[in-house]
Amino acid sequence: MNWKNLFDENETQQTIERINNLTSETKGLWGKMSVAQMMAHCNVAYEIVYTDKHPKPNAFARLMVKLFVKNIVVGDKPYKKNSPTSPIFKMTTEKDFEVEKKRLVDHLIKTKELGPKYYNGRNNPAFGSLTDEQWNTLFSKHLEHHLTQFGV
Repeated sequence: MNWKNLFDENETQQTIERINNLTSETKGLWGKMSVAQMMAHCNVAYEIVYTDKHPKPNAFARLMVKLFVKNIVVGDKPYKKNSPTSPIFKMTTEKDFEVEKKRLVDHLIKTKELGPKYYNGRNNPAFGSLTDEQWNTLFSKHLEHHLTQFGV
């Protein structure tokens, strides 16, 4: 499947427009997260790149993730509904809709502005070095899954 190129101005803007169609009352078509939790969950993928907020997996965990998860995350196939997630992505407390929405849009803009050269060969703490295409798939596929989950 071809995922949106989030390094492209138009495709980033299309994704932002979908996010802007969400409201604090938007309900998911599956799963347990609120819309605010979903956006906080999506923000974790960007926090891994832009902050040191989340713990890095140990060597054994990295090996297991590379062997069993990496191809699911950066591969072409869409995620299945109700797929398991890493503990750092689990949202167990309520989140502020407007705060998470602004953060998500800001992350998309920053990613587009930094461009593919910034990401090509950049290390992911769980998966190791990724190409810019793999980073784009990681971000784009994840957003597609959750924006579809919330009907936008």
